[in-house]
Amino acid sequence: MTSTGSPSTEKSTSLMDNLMGLLRIRVIRGVNLAVRDVRSSDPYIVVKMGRQKLKTRVIKKDVNPEWNEDLTLSIIDPSLPIKLTVYDHDTFSKDDKMGDAEFDIKTYIESLKMNLGELPTGTIISKVQPSRNNCLAEKSAIYWKDGKVVQDLCLRLRNVECGEVEIQLQWIDLPGSKGL
Repeated sequence: MTSTGSPSTEKSTSLMDNLMGLLRIRVIRGVNLAVRDVRSSDPYIVVKMGRQKLKTRVIKKDVNPEWNEDLTLSIIDPSLPIKLTVYDHDTFSKDDKMGDAEFDIKTYIESLKMNLGELPTGTIISKVQPSRNNCLAEKSAIYWKDGKVVQDLCLRLRNVECGEVEIQLQWIDLPGSKGL
């Protein structure tokens, strides 16, 4: 079947038609990160999902850095895993990898879709247990906080001798987007 409508009357697919919303990842801190320089490291984090790539600032000479920095991903396909990689910033050579972790947001998205209404702050909606299939260092709680669904994750870094990264997820609805 051929389309007889003019290009201006046919619906174009824009980013907003496919966009479900935004995921705010608060990178809270690193714990016991690997030493890659003489006595310390200059860590920063790169977060990737699909073609999106975001980066925190570098924290000098600290294996227990506190970023408290928000990175925001546009979510089109919530089944894509999110990869977090920690690097040591080097001025005169290639930055060294300090481990990585991967996590998915399927359980978090399912909790958002429950449309829970108002709950007391701190009410736990769901929990994700650490397993061989995820990088969780401990049980992860999805809970209600100040009118929002939030998930705290403590990720154990892979491909490195030590280190964990603590992050928090929060959803941002976008007017005009496809939504959940």
